[in-house]
Amino acid sequence: MAVKQMQYLIIGASAAGMAAAEAIRKLDSEGSVTVLSDEQDMPYFRPMIPFVISGKKKFSEIMLIGQGPYQGANIDVRLNSRVETVNTADQKVSVKSGEELPYDKLLIATGSVPNIPSDIGGVEAEGVFVLRTIADARAMARRAETAGHAVMLGGGLLNLKAAFALLERGLDVTLIVKSPEILSRLMEPDDTVLIRNALNKAGLKLMTGSSVTRILSDSTGVIGVLLDNGGEIPCQMVCIGKGIRANVEFLDKSGILVDQGVVVDKFTCSNIQNVFAAGDVAVTFDPITGQRIVTGLWTNAAEMGSCAGRNMVGRPSAYSGTFGILNATQVADEPFVSMGIVHTKGTDYETHIAATPKAYRKLVFTPDGTRLIGALFIGDISRAGLYRYIIRERMSVKDIKSDIVNHRLHYGYFLR
Repeated sequence: MAVKQMQYLIIGASAAGMAAAEAIRKLDSEGSVTVLSDEQDMPYFRPMIPFVISGKKKFSEIMLIGQGPYQGANIDVRLNSRVETVNTADQKVSVKSGEELPYDKLLIATGSVPNIPSDIGGVEAEGVFVLRTIADARAMARRAETAGHAVMLGGGLLNLKAAFALLERGLDVTLIVKSPEILSRLMEPDDTVLIRNALNKAGLKLMTGSSVTRILSDSTGVIGVLLDNGGEIPCQMVCIGKGIRANVEFLDKSGILVDQGVVVDKFTCSNIQNVFAAGDVAVTFDPITGQRIVTGLWTNAAEMGSCAGRNMVGRPSAYSGTFGILNATQVADEPFVSMGIVHTKGTDYETHIAATPKAYRKLVFTPDGTRLIGALFIGDISRAGLYRYIIRERMSVKDIKSDIVNHRLHYGYFLR
């Protein structure tokens, strides 16, 4: 009697979904692997879409399939396939086209959707964008051809990268943030001096402690923004980067437990048998604090997706958790790494800061000083991976603490 081939169904074709598909295919060469995407384009590296705005990259250069581990061999990627409902009782998924797809194992990897604040008026005007997809990037690039000034709302990382993409196209760009400083999730105001200097040097206009109440428009689209202090800024395009939320609306009545995202156990499984979740849509845990969190980073999503793929095939693989903060990137040619707990104001964490005109380092230890729980490097990010390992493995630092604080850490410590 022939063994039934497994039907693996994945909703979402970004980092987590495609990483899971590749992991499944490596372990099961016979089962069917179907990936449903609600976009019109084949899977791509989402963090690179600002380069499409600036013109530094073409879409063909940021596609996932054919790059690195993403081979797409014997993986059925279906575009324009927005999922409307999930029937966990009958193990079927309904797509907008009316098609019903059965599954043996299901992965929810639908990521997140942009948060558009309800207190900003005029967001429906032509020339208002949220940068989340390659289609958004193309639309922004088209608008930038005739725009002279762009206003960015929100000081998060993606909005900063979008701002620099527009600067590179020759636009004037103003970034408006309600917080006292940019990148407020990744560092404290006193930590941002080097990055602020780099932004100023690049020509980005920055307004902190301000917000926009309305986007002004006429028949041509956006013509300006109205500030909370009554002032106006003329502009021809606006990009809103005010955070994200898990894309879970289609799971209503599915029986799948949702609390800010799909709640999963350490094996990436939801409360429903044969249903898994990974990436931005999944609620996992922070290995440092033990708190439940949602990841918003590509590398975490890909790692979690691979883990989910192995679990779906029946190879138990525990996900080791997601740092609440773990970013390694650069802004205005200023590289930085932020990981673990870096917000220390008003706490009793032991904190060590070293600052020079070209580099900034902040190390955060538990109150008793026995474990490293956070680190921020700006300018000089050498050996940051070693610090990440110490944080993630919750290592005792008693014997090497002085070398950690004085940045003398090296790989030899881990060979002992």
